[in-house]
Amino acid sequence: MLKAVILIGGPQKGTRFRPLSFEVPKPLFPVAGVPMIQHHIEACAQVPGMQEILLIGFYQPDEALTRFLDAAQQEFNLPIRYLQEFAPLGTGGGLYHFRDQILAGGPEAFFVLNADVCSDFPLGAMLEAHRRQPRPFLLLGTTANRTQSLNYGCIVENPETHEVLHYVEKPSTFVSDIINCGIYLFSPEALKPLRDVFQRNQQDQQLDGSSGSWPGAGTIRLEQDVFTALSGQGQIYVHLTDGIWSQIKSAGSALYASRLYLSRYQLTHPERLAQLIPGGPCIRGNVFIHPTAKVASSAVLGPNVSIGEGVTIGEGVRLRESIVLHGATLQEHTCVLHSIVGWGSTVGRWARVEGTPNDPNPNDPRARMDSESLFRDGKLLPAITILGCRVRIPAEVLILNSIVLPHKELSRSFTNQIIL
Repeated sequence: MLKAVILIGGPQKGTRFRPLSFEVPKPLFPVAGVPMIQHHIEACAQVPGMQEILLIGFYQPDEALTRFLDAAQQEFNLPIRYLQEFAPLGTGGGLYHFRDQILAGGPEAFFVLNADVCSDFPLGAMLEAHRRQPRPFLLLGTTANRTQSLNYGCIVENPETHEVLHYVEKPSTFVSDIINCGIYLFSPEALKPLRDVFQRNQQDQQLDGSSGSWPGAGTIRLEQDVFTALSGQGQIYVHLTDGIWSQIKSAGSALYASRLYLSRYQLTHPERLAQLIPGGPCIRGNVFIHPTAKVASSAVLGPNVSIGEGVTIGEGVRLRESIVLHGATLQEHTCVLHSIVGWGSTVGRWARVEGTPNDPNPNDPRARMDSESLFRDGKLLPAITILGCRVRIPAEVLILNSIVLPHKELSRSFTNQIIL
């Protein structure tokens, strides 16, 4: 018997995801046509012996989250529950706080997945590795180039046994090109080191004279408090993958993750990819079109396009490397490139909405998405263009490398601006 835990965080996180996270919790943002965490749930549901999937975070259980959980339970025929933290407890605090629910029924092991990662989720291979060599902690690792590895948790392994000898979270100098993917398989014994951290935090608070034990003592960081401390003690091992993987920290990385998932649909969900049919729009490459969307036959879509529920695409529209969200309208002959068009937004006739991608170097197989900063030297850096919810773009204007906050009605062109 197995379980899975998906760590979804909460509303004070995801600031780099604004303005998109204003309208929907980040874990429910559509990536390649389905909510971000549905990719996680689909992977977990395919593991033989999976008994239950738990979501842990501190979002309020609003209508959108409740509706998603109800639909997911029906689709995958698995209990899927949301456990709400009373305060942000870090990547490990929620696991310890809800340890009784995780261990109920006596699971052999449980997966732990961060919600803000894109992956092909090689959970079956991780389970095989764990059963060959049972240890409390198994981390999924991949490689990054020397420069970009500094942005991640770095793992030094024994190449023969795959034991983690050293772990450093975001080091200041090069440590290793093996990085932590944020996907784990834990034995029930893995909760004992979390208990030790909790008890140590309690003692530290008492020595400091702090009042109460929560939430301070309950805040546990898996990476710094557990992995760093236990490395080299025969408790943590790494399973390396060369499959797809990326963090989803910003809108730009969501667009890149959408491309990765759309490509993977050719193997996993070919039915989700639009096909070129007589009298239909021109499809180039991998494109997802929601069944309720209305797309004119003269539109040219792709590659790497995701069109959401109730979207209207007019005649002659050109759409490439973009996400168009629920209820948006692209009027005749608009051109949308490297952009995200928000819920219910309208782009007028002959307008052009374009961004600048920040994709990994295609000539470097170890390259990852750079950690994106909006500004440098006080200037907005070129990046993908984001239209927030219910933005109206007039006809015949250019919106380039800009972020438009929700409910704005523009009257002219903008370049390299945040429009408040």
